[in-house]
Amino acid sequence: MNQNERNYPLDVSIINEDNREFIIIGTAHISRQSSDLVQEVIEKEKPDCVCVELDSQRYKALSEKNKWESLDIKTVIKEKQLTTLFINIILSSYQKKLGEKLGVMPGTEMLMAVDTANNLNLKIALCDREIRITLRRAWNSMSFLQKFKLFSSGFAGLLDKTELTEEKLKELKEKDVLSEMIEELGKSLPVLKKVLIDERDIYLSKKIKEADGNKIVAVVGAGHVKGICKELGNNIDIDLKEFEYIPPSSLTFKIIGWGIPIIIIASIILIGYFKGISAAQDNILIWILANGIPCSIGAIFAIAHPITIIVSFIAAPITSLSPLIGAGYVAAFVQAYFQPPLVKEIQTVSDDIGKISKWWKNKLLKVLLVFILTGLGSLIGTYIGAYEIISNLF
Repeated sequence: MNQNERNYPLDVSIINEDNREFIIIGTAHISRQSSDLVQEVIEKEKPDCVCVELDSQRYKALSEKNKWESLDIKTVIKEKQLTTLFINIILSSYQKKLGEKLGVMPGTEMLMAVDTANNLNLKIALCDREIRITLRRAWNSMSFLQKFKLFSSGFAGLLDKTELTEEKLKELKEKDVLSEMIEELGKSLPVLKKVLIDERDIYLSKKIKEADGNKIVAVVGAGHVKGICKELGNNIDIDLKEFEYIPPSSLTFKIIGWGIPIIIIASIILIGYFKGISAAQDNILIWILANGIPCSIGAIFAIAHPITIIVSFIAAPITSLSPLIGAGYVAAFVQAYFQPPLVKEIQTVSDDIGKISKWWKNKLLKVLLVFILTGLGSLIGTYIGAYEIISNLF
């Protein structure tokens, strides 16, 4: 039976490959119609397996209403995942804003696929790459300027108060908005499109091929359908480990990260050799003040805990000489220790992140604010201190 005989809309693609049938449902992520279509196709086809564009972490986040309550901010900081947390909160805020406007939360169609499969006792396969790996691959693949551009776009989107018109709302309901947003961002940041769309097309198609049974229904964002259909007909064997590997930071970052400490230490030693111990001590003091003052000022602007401010001053000159940990992480951990976020503040973080004043009131956002401002202060101080010391050498 072909697609026309089944009377499915164009959102459904049917691929026959190696005596197996793959029914790919392209969804709009924030459309009630997509959710209804997913339920209809699964109930009608009763496939051997239902594949969904989710990993275990995203499935847990979607299915648990109080997903933020279990957040352990100290563990997040220890694992250096504050940037990933920040991006997740931005996405969560964006999705919640759209969900309130459209009357259906993003990801509803994925949960519908899982619930329908469970009701029919069908096998379920979570086929997407782990979100943590995807975000870290994207982050580590970007240059400093690209990261700055991404954060600027994120902040601009958070603070955008433009009201959605009825025409725009209708358009959002009919399209895979998230994929379109990434496609648009990909024009200025091609690495994002490569990691978030192209790589995942390959990853998803491989997982769908590995699903048990001869009839498979796969529920994916509409932006992935074309790529997945192409890959399903590709007989080249793909090793998914290639797409699960997290690349190290760029060589430029490594050179800068290790180069600055070496240059500073070497300069102070040379100053001591040629100009005397007193001159070397003066330059050590310059390094301490140049790093400590801007970093602690960042903590003050964040209205951090007094001990956080003191620790920021002490930590900056030390962490600036090591690329392994930044002053921002040290300051954020101390802030979280002395002023841990309350459960109610974690629950409202998706709403509060879009309001500037809440960054100083919500303790979880304040930890992020401390992280950003002290890190920025330390970065500024590092270059000021390096300039002064190198100038004194010559």
